Amino acid sequence: NCRVTPDDADEVFFLTSGLARSLDVRLQILSRYGRKGASSRVRMFQYVPWLEAHGWDVSIAPFFDDAYLTAQYAGEGTRSQVAAAYARRLGQLRARPKPDLIWLEKEALPMIPAAIERRLLPARTPIVADYDDAVFHSYDLHPRAAVRRVLGQKIDRIMQHASLVLAGNEYLAVRAKSAGASHVEIVPTVVDADAYRTPSAPRSDTAPRIGWVGTPSPWREYLVPMLPLLTTLAEQHGARITVIGSGARDVHPLVDTLEWSEAAEIDQIHGFDIGIMPLNETPWALGKCGYKLIQYMACAKPVVASPVGVNREIVEHGVNGFLADSSEDWRIALERLLRDRDLRSTMGAVGCRKVLQRYSLQSQQERVSSLLAACVEGID
Repeated sequence: NCRVTPDDADEVFFLTSGLARSLDVRLQILSRYGRKGASSRVRMFQYVPWLEAHGWDVSIAPFFDDAYLTAQYAGEGTRSQVAAAYARRLGQLRARPKPDLIWLEKEALPMIPAAIERRLLPARTPIVADYDDAVFHSYDLHPRAAVRRVLGQKIDRIMQHASLVLAGNEYLAVRAKSAGASHVEIVPTVVDADAYRTPSAPRSDTAPRIGWVGTPSPWREYLVPMLPLLTTLAEQHGARITVIGSGARDVHPLVDTLEWSEAAEIDQIHGFDIGIMPLNETPWALGKCGYKLIQYMACAKPVVASPVGVNREIVEHGVNGFLADSSEDWRIALERLLRDRDLRSTMGAVGCRKVLQRYSLQSQQERVSSLLAACVEGID
């Protein structure tokens, strides 16, 4: 049984961190990606230094490597890379010594039924299943009826058998509870606040910048339809638009497209004046955890976002940014921020404080460590 109440968290952390150190607990992280995958990097990898400092023996075992993601974003992914990922994961599952705890991102083997996956995982090893998006919809909303029939409940079965489900938002937590998960905790996606505090160099230009960071798929789905509005506003207000990670080139004279890299990302976001996160209200979007909003706010930038899912919790309308539903809402919100430097500064400072309090690694790492340790020790 794996349950830690908020009131007991400090005591449990004290006890279990000591137990982890004395028992040399082996934690295997079965991530979906390597460091290039944001979900793996921020949901799991950034906790590793804290865990290791408190006695955990941590191994990281990605399913897809960074080369696969690079090719995928370029539209060049190959079947051989996918086959290599499955072979790699099967090797990881046979690794010895057997871990004391597995921290699993989403699922161990995509497109493989839950019963087979469960038999391949180490027997009697507790599993912590982690979700930062609605991966279950890749099965239960799949266009092929056969996939829906065979795999539609796969993620539910993983949640049901996990000792603990860590969900990035309420939508994901509700799904886990309805699947019969015995213990569900909402742990927001967070950033290392210390790394985001100050840009390494001041920006050279003075034109206000509307910024977005992401990957090619959300760029095409959410941002491309907004470009006419954004470029019109940029023309009217002497502004520019910065896009990071879209993979696009030569979009518009007022749009600057930057390649994403982990080393440059924070400085690039510090170059924004306003951060945006448009979404459509779909089942997939409801599973998103607002990571880019948290990044913008950690850099003390005001935000404008669609009022979809967790965005409603992260963005306090009129306080740290604006929620914008219609095109007119977006126009009004962006114009107000483009015109008012002081408002941008005030909202950015409020947002930064909110990140420190709720969406920072520093605010969550002891709790996450306690929850993981409780699964190993069976503390109730």
